[in-house]
Amino acid sequence: MPAEGSAWRIIVQGPVEATSLDDLTRQLDVNVTSQIAVVQAVLPQLREARGRVVFISSVSGLITLPGTGAYSASKYALESLADALRMELRPWRIPVSLIEPGPTRTDMWGDVLEDYDRMTEQLSPAHRELYASHLAGNRKLLGRMQRLAGDPEKVVAAVDRAPQVKEKARIRLEMACDKLQRSCCVSRLMTPMSPTR
Repeated sequence: MPAEGSAWRIIVQGPVEATSLDDLTRQLDVNVTSQIAVVQAVLPQLREARGRVVFISSVSGLITLPGTGAYSASKYALESLADALRMELRPWRIPVSLIEPGPTRTDMWGDVLEDYDRMTEQLSPAHRELYASHLAGNRKLLGRMQRLAGDPEKVVAAVDRAPQVKEKARIRLEMACDKLQRSCCVSRLMTPMSPTR
């Protein structure tokens, strides 16, 4: 459940086993369904104007960590739909770009530890015990990632740059956390190895 006053940002955290289906649906509605609804609504105008589709995804669409299943699933889904749209819209020469920032200094990352603690408190005692190791490790990792969060102006610059991108459809931001992004890509090669084994 989002904190009061933060209902506009949706990041469902916690073990998949403990994630309510309502929260999962809400995560997918915000990060996937709503973005596709906007694209469907504007495609006739994009065809006419020879416009471009730009999605804001995340490095969480490239790698999943324990406790991020719902959020990462929404970003993976967006990546997949963008890939499909890229091929489907090729006859009309409508490019589709994905912007995949890592942690960025936004309200989401400013409040990430408070939100995480709130999620942990809402877990059942059984789930807190079962996932104690994951929960402790993730909290420590979130604190580190919060300190590495990049400049939001770089995300804005990437969005501004997207219309000029000719060859690459994906824009991976080089931010203060670019080491984290590179490690995400490397760790994809090691999947399904768990970071907590």
